[in-house]
Amino acid sequence: MPRSVNAVASRARRKRILKAAKGYYGKRKNVYTVAKNVMEKGLTYSYVGRKLKKREYRTLWIARINAAVREEGSMTYSQFINKLSVKGIDLNRKVLADLAMNEPETFKKLIESVK
Repeated sequence: MPRSVNAVASRARRKRILKAAKGYYGKRKNVYTVAKNVMEKGLTYSYVGRKLKKREYRTLWIARINAAVREEGSMTYSQFINKLSVKGIDLNRKVLADLAMNEPETFKKLIESVK
């Protein structure tokens, strides 16, 4: 009995990898084994990048809030966040940074309310 290799599935798998590697330089785009390794590494980088993006945005928001709070007076970021939590104002850093950037008057009122 002849050996069955399921060439349809194998070809489809290779085509999927090579299609994803389109635009890469040199053998990375048309040699399956090289393309497979590069794609694996690229997918790993994209997974890690999605985690890093969250970290970097939080850092940016904190810097913006800190700058806006210090501009208004003698309070720091950590004091401001503490006073917000003591008062029971539950706004996340993304919203606070957006207020500080786009609606400074509202942000000033918020700072006055926690002082």
